[in-house]
Amino acid sequence: MKICIQNGLIINPKTQLEEISDLWIEEGKVSFIGHKDEVADEVIDAKGKWVVPGLIDLHVHFRAPGFEHKEDIESGTKAAAKGGFTTVCCMPNTSPVIDNECIVEYIHTMARKANSVNVLPIGAVTKGQQGETLADIGKMKEHGICAVSEDGKTVMDTGLMKKAMSYMKPFGLVMMSHTEDGYLRGGAMNAGENAQLFGIKGIPREAEEIIVARDMLLAKYTGCPVHFCHISTEGSLDLIRFAKAQGMPVTAETAPHYFTLDDSILGDYDTNKKMSPPLRTTKDVEAIKRALADGTLDVIATDHAPHHYDEKNVEFEKAPFGIVGLETSFGVSFTQLYKTGLLSKMQLIEKMSTKPAEIINIDKGDISVGKVADITIIDPEATYTVTEETFAGKSKNSPFIGMTFQGEVVHTLVAGRTVYEK
Repeated sequence: MKICIQNGLIINPKTQLEEISDLWIEEGKVSFIGHKDEVADEVIDAKGKWVVPGLIDLHVHFRAPGFEHKEDIESGTKAAAKGGFTTVCCMPNTSPVIDNECIVEYIHTMARKANSVNVLPIGAVTKGQQGETLADIGKMKEHGICAVSEDGKTVMDTGLMKKAMSYMKPFGLVMMSHTEDGYLRGGAMNAGENAQLFGIKGIPREAEEIIVARDMLLAKYTGCPVHFCHISTEGSLDLIRFAKAQGMPVTAETAPHYFTLDDSILGDYDTNKKMSPPLRTTKDVEAIKRALADGTLDVIATDHAPHHYDEKNVEFEKAPFGIVGLETSFGVSFTQLYKTGLLSKMQLIEKMSTKPAEIINIDKGDISVGKVADITIIDPEATYTVTEETFAGKSKNSPFIGMTFQGEVVHTLVAGRTVYEK
């Protein structure tokens, strides 16, 4: 089957291509870029739209196995496709934990049944995420994990973390560091004036920064690449800049809520604004934006963390941490980063597609001729207001409900096959 995506603005950070043209797809791959006198079996009109490599999210929680009332692979991939994501990496804090090859294969099987976007499992560092004994990382690598992480927890035993990083380096895997010291966490929002004002116990910024400092040094001494998850503080950014200047093998991500919202909004005690790490101060928000612009932060990820309505419908301090993010990620990023002039088109797509692919070493994030046709089409003029009906997944726990954003995904293709169309 021959598909032609016609008259779109093709943006491909891998080759720095940015031009209005046609993109042709045959047998699931990009076959030609340009105008030619041929008849396509299917024509997708992309006039006035952006045609970009499929978005890639390094950090999602699909809750399966064990917590399917919050989300499962089928509902999670629907949310991803609607958000323009063609590849997602699912964290291991499930029940049972993704800590062996059987659970890895289960994720693959459920993803094939969903028949939507690419789902790549991330293996746990320790068995059961108990922080005591290393999981069989080598065996999980054989069965297709894309990275290793203890996300949802932090490996607090520094010796064990160093052992894990030394062991996994030959496998070519990146360690995704959950940057929170479990002994300092203990609260429900950012520690500071607003926490005192609202009467909520605070989480200090040093809980994040101490683990960033520790794990960047472990990266230096083991040579194992470390990717820092959900960075939220200015102090963490200073450490990451230093690490990169010293040549340490580190990369880092943040999420849309950290460059859009701050802790002053928690006065309404809305549990859909409770996440971990927590929303920080306006000063941190501005620092996150600068770090995206100067390259300190390599990637925009969602930390998509669904929770059932009943779980969030409790007192603020009793509610679980986490928000959904797949369906709103591009619109928030486009509005906050591109429309404000902070990032160019190319830079925005690079942080949401090309760079994530490079970090986990997959042949994605590139729509050159011969590459798999994982493609997202975006209407840069469209605006939408986030409502509960926005969400294709099972859960609706978003801090962005009621807000209006510009830049909407209108078509998502995986290997040339439409998985979402507005």
